[in-house]
Amino acid sequence: MREWNLKTGDPLSLTLAADARLCKPDYVNDHIWELEIGAGEPAALAVRTTYGLRARSMRLFYRFDELGKSVTSPAEFHAAPRLRRFYPNFLLFSFSPFEGLEISAEYWIPESHAIAGRLTIANRAVFVRKINFELCAALMPLDGQSIAHTQQQMVNVLAGQTGGLAPVLFMTGGPSAGPGPHPSLALDLQFDAGLTRTITWTLASEASVEASFELARRTAARPWDAERARIEMLDAGQTLDIQTGDPDWDAALAFSQKAALSLFYPASKHLPSSSFVQARQPDGGYSHKGDGRDYPPSWNGQSALETYYLSSLIPVERHLTRGLLENYLSVQTEDGSIDGKPGLAGQRAKFAAAPMLAGMAWKYYQETHDTDFLAKAFPKLLAFFWNWFSPDHDRDHDGIPEWNHILETGFDDNPLFDVWHPWSQGINIAVIHDPALEAMLYREAESLILMAEKLERASELTLLHSQASALRSSVEESWNARLALYSYRDRVTKQCLPGKVIAKHKGNGNMRPKAEFEAPVRLLIEVQTKSPAAKRPVVEVSELVNKVKGESETIEASQFQWRSGGLVATSQKVFSKIGRISVKGLEDKDKIIIRSVDTTGEDITLFTPLWARIPNHQRAQVMIGRSLLDADRFDRPFGIPALTFAPGSEADSVSMSIHLPWNQLVGEGLLAYGFRNEAARLTAHLMNAVIQSLKQSRAFYQRYHAETGSGIGERGALSGLAPVGLFLQTLGVTILSATRVRLEGKNPFVWPVTIQYKGLKVVRGHDKTDIIFANGKTVSVTDPAPLVVSTD
Repeated sequence: MREWNLKTGDPLSLTLAADARLCKPDYVNDHIWELEIGAGEPAALAVRTTYGLRARSMRLFYRFDELGKSVTSPAEFHAAPRLRRFYPNFLLFSFSPFEGLEISAEYWIPESHAIAGRLTIANRAVFVRKINFELCAALMPLDGQSIAHTQQQMVNVLAGQTGGLAPVLFMTGGPSAGPGPHPSLALDLQFDAGLTRTITWTLASEASVEASFELARRTAARPWDAERARIEMLDAGQTLDIQTGDPDWDAALAFSQKAALSLFYPASKHLPSSSFVQARQPDGGYSHKGDGRDYPPSWNGQSALETYYLSSLIPVERHLTRGLLENYLSVQTEDGSIDGKPGLAGQRAKFAAAPMLAGMAWKYYQETHDTDFLAKAFPKLLAFFWNWFSPDHDRDHDGIPEWNHILETGFDDNPLFDVWHPWSQGINIAVIHDPALEAMLYREAESLILMAEKLERASELTLLHSQASALRSSVEESWNARLALYSYRDRVTKQCLPGKVIAKHKGNGNMRPKAEFEAPVRLLIEVQTKSPAAKRPVVEVSELVNKVKGESETIEASQFQWRSGGLVATSQKVFSKIGRISVKGLEDKDKIIIRSVDTTGEDITLFTPLWARIPNHQRAQVMIGRSLLDADRFDRPFGIPALTFAPGSEADSVSMSIHLPWNQLVGEGLLAYGFRNEAARLTAHLMNAVIQSLKQSRAFYQRYHAETGSGIGERGALSGLAPVGLFLQTLGVTILSATRVRLEGKNPFVWPVTIQYKGLKVVRGHDKTDIIFANGKTVSVTDPAPLVVSTD
């Protein structure tokens, strides 16, 4: 079992929550805690929660007094706190408040409504000492009352009320009310030289004081050593111990595995297998409605891209990946469609899942040889694939589908389509051919072909090969040689064109721009208004001034959607010229702008064809060299940004955001074409961003800034966890089991890497890899060719 020695200033992530592998967390009433070192008032080593925003704050912390000197702040301790062990529901710290007084402090979340702690206090001095110990509590309720001393069944406890909860703090040893400035339970302790004493406490938070007290007493009576051993044995069998040449990397990779496992909740009546939330922090975990259907997006279901990323963070927990896939298949409808975000409370996104499921299923099969799952999943995955070519997605019946909603894409802030930011265009996504979607579908087709061959379903192969060929051709047609990158294209014209303003007007009236275009253009109609109750206009566009002949289109009020600063609509037709535009239904102060749609934007999703292995090696090399590694475009110090430039200064946090799931796809694309050193460089950039946040903020973040590495968005988010999977793929090591290891290529990192799992040890040097199995068998490998090493 690895013993850590992490202090303030090292990478830390100290969230604590009930572990779904060891209990059944309460999805609608889950109390999530975070340990703070020296923060808060007073500064202390404290655990804190808000009970899902049912309290302003609930804090528990220690106070020690010897010979009239009291210490609470870790800054005043003789030896500062050091983190020794950490798991999703357990932390172990060591520190010394006074010289010669050594303390081991354990924190444990046994279930959603309780937190427990154990202090083991040892007197290492050669003299007798008297210590007054206080367990302090500070509750700032939203309603109810602050925590205070009371008795339950003749036992001294602290109790309070907030948000429908009645927290009760219980401590062993017969405590009294503490003398300090904060509500506390206190013990007067006398230590002979060398004496050790153990104190256990529990805070339970149920709906009544009586129920909380009973839960607190039951929890305190549980066999702590046995519970801890169970936690440690489980973790050793479900995570990888990765030792690089950099302790910061080791910590970040370990904390990411801990955080990833903590995101899971058990199966429900709505989903057959465990699912996950995107962030588990003290302000979350409470459903006001009591059923979870009012949860925010980070808690209301599993998306395909995040599922893909999460599965890479728990590389040996493949049964969880299978379960996540089974969740998707369980919500499939008769027409083959699969909801994009099925949730544990029965939530449905009502848009399609991104086409990534067959690829995940094939990868799962390659690593497990689970033929039963493959046979059951194949017909459902095949139906899901073909559903993408139904009229709901392929409106012009050209065999190349389109997205229906920006949330399907996994890039919600794409300025081509998003309507939340003033700098975005807000184009109707259904009129654009996106090479990322086509590349995903191509990869799905290739995965389904491999499945069909494995399952001897020859009848499916002809159509799959044909569709894969059509998708690949369409993606290649979007190649922009000047930019060395794939491009968005109009659904009808199949062209990528810059946009320009055609006409402007205030209020209702007619415009006669008399504009002609070398190639047909699609129109974007933008209404700028300050009125929150602005009316949706009706806009008529005609090729000719008199509308006697030529193409025309009426854009009805229902086609406009709200966007930041007004309204926006996209024409359904394309125009070679525009002679007349008439507008009805606007206020006099409202401004209308008609421009041609601009599809020339560059973003990280346009590298998806590299991940799908579509370009030939020469084109891939050009794309990597001229686009990906161009410092003025995508090559930034902390990873690949969402966009190459910011549309405005206020867009910097969006354009320069590092989305780790998309960076992972690019990294896998680099590896697919043999660019292992470049993948290692990308991994290092991403790790630097994650480590910086873990050191400065003690948290992962949803995204990171490509130039500064600073955290952006929600704390503790899945999409900001360190890229464990990309690191292992780049290293060229796949742990298939405790007796099987797959190796490929050479170690491109600057130091050797050691990986341990269930008695297996892999030492990956630069020219040689040593594999030591639990039975004592040792194998040394120097050949970079792919191979599987086993005990057989």
